[in-house]
Formats: sequence, structure tokens, C-alpha cells
Amino acid sequence: MDRTIFLVDMQSFYASVEKVSQPELQNKPVIVAGDPKQRSGIVLAACPLAKTYGVKTAEPLWQAKAKCPELEVVQPHMSLYLKISYQITKILEQYSDLVEVYSVDEQFIDVTYTLHLFETKEQLAKQIHDEIVDSIGVESRIGIGPNKVLAKMACDNFAKKNRMGIAELNPANLEKLLWPLPIDALFGVGSRMKEHLINMGLHTIGNLAQHPVKWLRKRWGINGEVLWRLANGIDQSPVVPRTHQTQKAIGHHMTLPRDYDTRAEIYVVIKELSEEVARRVRKQNYLGLTVSIQVQSNNFQERQGFNRQLTLTDPTQLGRVINRVARCLFDQYWTGYPVRALGIALSQLMPKAERQMSLFDDPTDEEQLARIIDQIKEKYGLTAIMSASSLSKAGQARVRATKIGGHNR
Repeated sequence: MDRTIFLVDMQSFYASVEKVSQPELQNKPVIVAGDPKQRSGIVLAACPLAKTYGVKTAEPLWQAKAKCPELEVVQPHMSLYLKISYQITKILEQYSDLVEVYSVDEQFIDVTYTLHLFETKEQLAKQIHDEIVDSIGVESRIGIGPNKVLAKMACDNFAKKNRMGIAELNPANLEKLLWPLPIDALFGVGSRMKEHLINMGLHTIGNLAQHPVKWLRKRWGINGEVLWRLANGIDQSPVVPRTHQTQKAIGHHMTLPRDYDTRAEIYVVIKELSEEVARRVRKQNYLGLTVSIQVQSNNFQERQGFNRQLTLTDPTQLGRVINRVARCLFDQYWTGYPVRALGIALSQLMPKAERQMSLFDDPTDEEQLARIIDQIKEKYGLTAIMSASSLSKAGQARVRATKIGGHNR
């Protein structure tokens, strides 16, 4: 049976929510941006009116203001965006029980089994759009396809650019509509892969789709075949409800307010990130086996930095263990350049109940103490108990405790 899948994308989501919650902003050019004092003065979202001035997402705040001095700059309210996103999920679930949250502003919905209740796919898409506008006040763009990848590319490349805000990609129009697009319009192709593909003479999605898959597989293994399949509109992955609740890894990433160039300062942040990751792992009653660290310098043009991981002999949920491994990896691969961003993650997760206890190293008492500390933080706030190092100038725990995803609540 052929499937029909929608990708519902909220237009300028953060900025649109701010306009709904603050009616006085309705007819003004609005952007949502981080705090420039905390080195996060980047445009996170721009309303359609702001975009008419050339303002773009991810550009520095000063550049946006230079293009449009009348900009209304609003700091993000992440808890509000998450609440609205959940409300949108509930609206979509009225049309199908197969709804998959892809991001805070994008959701897949498989309407294969409810489509017969409507005259056309476009009619159903319009009804979903209208109900979201009536209930939430936010416009959406909807891509339609027989699978998730075509629905996503229909939305990104066509629905966002036409007046109706609805577009469909399917095997019948794939060659005409999708193949002429530049290679970086293909889902999953970033700047680095774009360079590789162009160097191979593959400038368009159609070039890649018609390239012998055996040569792509030879160069990039299974990833090469995946790219070829995406270019040909082949995707068999199902829409999985509550997929966001099943985690393969738990991590925490931080952009620093200034360059950190001493080992002692960087150690403070590594410790804070390790403790936060461990707390979230314990909250979900997991253990993890692989510790990874991501380090980014202040030199984005040369992409200076590294991402390394190490697998433990025994799974853990302790910040002390994660911190020790992360510091070892940092010491091994850092060459002294100023650090702008750090990330720590624990992967290969498993339910704690599945752990086989060691006869020689029983972490039960330490885990119980960690859980008591977690309970205190849950009741009195994340800053109720902190390491002394977090009170130093390098510490970021107090600032991060007031935010969600690095932004204001």
C-alpha cells in the first residue's frame, strides 16, 4: 500500500510564537536572538517581514540590525516554544495516531489510513494548516510525499517557497522537480559532503541519482548508498510515534561566553557538563558505555577541533567517571588553541536493570549518593549543590541553570 506522509513545518516558529504572545509586535519586523553579552547574539528565527529586509537565520545580530535598524529583538522563551510544540502535536494526533516529532517546529504525520475521509491530499493539508492557525495562531508549511524524505524535501524546497505553503514530491514528478536542484538541496548533504560531491562532478541531485551506486558505496560505504537512495526518493523508514523518547545517547553542549585558553578553565566546564549528563542519565534510569567529547575552537573557517570517544569496560551513570574519561580524551587531542564550544555525551545506553554487577567494583553506594544530590537539585534547583570550581570565573553552571537548551526559559 502506498503511504501518504506529511511534514508539517511551523513558519518562523520562535518569531511567530512571540508575535502571537505579544500582539504589539504583530506588524513589526521581529527576530528572536540570543544574548550578545553571552556571545549568543545570533538570529535564531526571523519573521517573514524581517526576511523581506534580507535578515537570515544564523547570522550575527549586528548584521541583521544593519539590514533593518527597526528590528524588534526578542530573547527566546524556550519553555513557551516547547509548550506550543506539544499543543501542535495534539492537533495532529486528531488526524492520525502516527505522529513523529522531528524537531520543536517540525513533525511528520502518516495520514495513509485517514486520507480517504478527505477529497484530496491538499484538502487535508489545508485543513491541518487552518486548524493550527485557528488554535495556535502560527502559520505552517506542509510537504507531502510517499515517504518521510520526500515529504521533508517537498516542504524545504517547494512548500516554503509557494503561496499555498503546500507541495508534493512523488516518483512521478521527482525527475522534473527534484533532480535539477543543486546537490546541497538533498536532505543530509552538508557543506563538507557538498564539496566532495562537486569535486566528483555531481553538481545536482539528478547527477547523484544517476551515478553508479557501486562507486558511491566503494567511496563512502553504506553512507554512499544512502545518499544515492535519497536522491532517488527511496526511504522506507516508518513514522514512529514517541520516537523522541527513545534515546541512543544523552549529551550536553555549551557555547562558551568567551574563549577559554587554559587547561584549568576548560576542566571546569568539562566537569560541569559531565555532571549534567550523568544527572540526566540517572533521571531516565540508564547506564552508558561510551563517553565522547566534542571540542570546537574559535576558528570556524579552519574547522579546528575534534570529536573523540572512548568505550568503558563497565557501563556507568556517574559524573566522576564521565569527567575522568572526557579529561583524558581532551588531554590527548587538544593542542592548545582557544576553545569556544564543548560537548560531552554518553552513548550505548541501556536500562540500569540490565547491568551485570562486578565482584570487585560496586558503584551502588556512589550512585545512591548521586541520586540524593539529584533529589535535592530537583527540589531546590540545579544550583542548590555545586562543585566549588563552578563558583570560579570559568564556571557556567549557575548561568546554564536558568536556561533551556542554552536559551532563556
